[in-house]
Amino acid sequence: MKKTLAALLSCAMVVSMTACDGSKPAGTTAASATPETTAAERVEETTVAEAASGDMGDELHFKLAENQADGNPITEGMKMFADLANKYTDGTVNIDVYPNAALCDEASSIDQVMAGTLDFSRVNTNSMAPVVDLFGAFSMPYLFSNTEAKYKALDGAAGEMAFKELENYNMVGLDFYEAGSRNFYTTDKPITCVADLKGMKIRVQQTEVAISMVQALGAEATPMDYGEVFQGLQTGIVDGAENDFVSYYTSGHYEVAKNFTLDGHMAPPALVICSKKTWDQMSDAQKEGVKKASREAAEWQRQAMQDYQEESRAKCEESGCKIIDVDVKEFQDTVQSVYDKYPQYKELVDLIRSAE
Repeated sequence: MKKTLAALLSCAMVVSMTACDGSKPAGTTAASATPETTAAERVEETTVAEAASGDMGDELHFKLAENQADGNPITEGMKMFADLANKYTDGTVNIDVYPNAALCDEASSIDQVMAGTLDFSRVNTNSMAPVVDLFGAFSMPYLFSNTEAKYKALDGAAGEMAFKELENYNMVGLDFYEAGSRNFYTTDKPITCVADLKGMKIRVQQTEVAISMVQALGAEATPMDYGEVFQGLQTGIVDGAENDFVSYYTSGHYEVAKNFTLDGHMAPPALVICSKKTWDQMSDAQKEGVKKASREAAEWQRQAMQDYQEESRAKCEESGCKIIDVDVKEFQDTVQSVYDKYPQYKELVDLIRSAE
C-alpha cells in the first residue's frame, strides 16, 4: 500500500483541466488504468460473487465524470467502482471513467446528472450544497468527532437522509467517499489558538458556511479561486488558507505557507451520484451489482485516502513545515453561532452526532 500511495502522490502532482465544450479525451475505462499497482489489479484480488440471481439484463454503457487526476485515490476508487460494477453484473454494465474534468467541471456535472445527460459523477458535498441545500450540513465546522464516527454516520441514518433528498432532484446517491479533512495554514504567524486568527486574511471557498466559520473565528474570510491561492499567499494578499494535507502538498502551498494547524475544522465527504434516468435503465440485478461495487470501492478508497494524507504530511514535514496541534474544543466553542445561523441543518446534524 505504501509503495502504491507514493506512486499515486507523484501522479497527482499534475492536474489538467479542460472546458466542458472543449475537445474530450477518450474516457479511461477501469481496465486501462495505468499506475503500477492499479485499482483494476486490486479488483483481481477481490473475491467476485454473483450480484443477484436471474437475468442481468441488457448490456449498458455509461460515463462517469471525475475532476481529479489519474493517481489520486479518489480517481482510483472510481476506476475500481467501474471494474467491480462490470464484474458484479456479468459484464453487462460498462462504466467509462473520465478523470481530469475531461467531460466537464464538478458543478456542471451535477446539473447534467440531474438533467439525465450524464450518467454518473463523483462530487464533493460542498459542491452539491448550492443545488441540494441539505448537503451544506456536511460542511458545518467541527462536525465529526473522529473518522470512525464520521463513517458510521455516513453509512447510517444520516447518509440515508441525504440520499433520500437527492431523489427529489432526479439523482441516486450510491456511497460516500473520503475527501480529507481541512485545516488552516499560514505564511508568517502560526495559528496556535483562536486569538491568533484575529484580523488574519484567510482564503476560503466561496460557500456561506466556510465564510461564516472564518468570520466567527475572528478572521477576515477572503474567497479566491483555487488557482490564485499560491500567488495570494506568496504576495501577502492573504495571510493563510485552509485545505487538507494532500491539496496543501500537491498545490505547492507548503512552499510558501509553512505553518500548518491541525484543527480539522471541516471534513466534507465526496459521493457518487447517478442520474435517475440512468438508474431506471438497469435491471434490479444490475442495480444490486452496482451498489455492491460502490460499497467495496468506497471501503478501499477511504483507507487509501487516509494513507495518502499521511504520505503528504510526511512530505511536508520533510520540507520543514511546522505541524501545530491545538485545543480543538476552543475552536468548536467559538463557532457555535454558525450552527444557530443554519437551523435547516439541525435534523441532519443531530443524526450525524448521534452516531458518535
